[in-house]
Amino acid sequence: MNHSLPKPIGVLLVNLGTPEAPDASSVRRYLAQFLSDPRVVEVPRFIWLPLLHVVILNTRPAKSAKGYRHIWNRETDESPLKAFTRLQAEKLGATAESGALGSSAVKVDYAMRYGEPALAAGIERLMAKGCERILILPLYPQYAASTTATAFDAAARILGKMRRQPTLRFAAPYFDDPAYIEALAQGLREHLKTLDFEPEVVLASFHGLPQFQIDKGDPYKAQCEATTRLLREATGMDESQLRLSFQSRFGRAKWIEPYTADTVVALAKEGVKRLAIVAPGFSADCLETIEELGVEIRDLFLEAGGEKFARVPCLNDSEAGMRLLVALTRKELAGWI
Repeated sequence: MNHSLPKPIGVLLVNLGTPEAPDASSVRRYLAQFLSDPRVVEVPRFIWLPLLHVVILNTRPAKSAKGYRHIWNRETDESPLKAFTRLQAEKLGATAESGALGSSAVKVDYAMRYGEPALAAGIERLMAKGCERILILPLYPQYAASTTATAFDAAARILGKMRRQPTLRFAAPYFDDPAYIEALAQGLREHLKTLDFEPEVVLASFHGLPQFQIDKGDPYKAQCEATTRLLREATGMDESQLRLSFQSRFGRAKWIEPYTADTVVALAKEGVKRLAIVAPGFSADCLETIEELGVEIRDLFLEAGGEKFARVPCLNDSEAGMRLLVALTRKELAGWI
């Protein structure tokens, strides 16, 4: 009889990234890595890189650093994105140790595509724990070349430098997974119950992409639309009650529409007084949800005539959010456990 312990299996949660500190130099380092990725900015390098290093990295970091200072977690000295991703990994790891993932041999860690902790370090930490098989779980529900694909590209480059490689699995986008939709619906219902008003409209705001990326075949917009449709079905809302928009437009190019900023102003001018906004495409709260939606978009709505506004938190490490991560991990580890 074989009484040997099962070999450890690694799970690496991967999120986009964050500066290490809320100051201009840290933001500059982060943006330099992020915006240099040709998957993120699909502009010829000879045009983009001089613009990035001469103009953008000399003007944008100070402004972004101010936003990060507003949201920074002073107790842990982390951005909210890093804090929540770390907590997600810690809680998923505790679940694994209890055997709830099907094996107590599952080891969980987290990494960032840009910044720290680096993706290469995350893979190396799991390998140091004896993990010869690693599941990489990008925390992007909807697939985009600039998020999911670039994480895959980076993992492939990391393995390309290894003599001894682990066996990797890459989790699928989960934009229409029933566990994801139910977690979103539960989080939305629970937060709306805490408000002192009933929203006339709930706006589902996703991060935007340049329209030409969609025209080239990126499925991101269609997947955002599918998520919104399924969330309507799960909450019993119709198209007038739960609407879709896209935020975080950057530069002069046309981005996918409708734009969140324009939508909230139009709603207020149409007479909508009470609005709630939810960000289903973000697995953890960050600058784009807390500061952009919770402050900038709120102010636009109120200045245009709105009276009541609420931002629904992301799933983060909530009970619903962790149930989702457990369900996704169990599904993607099938056959290994």
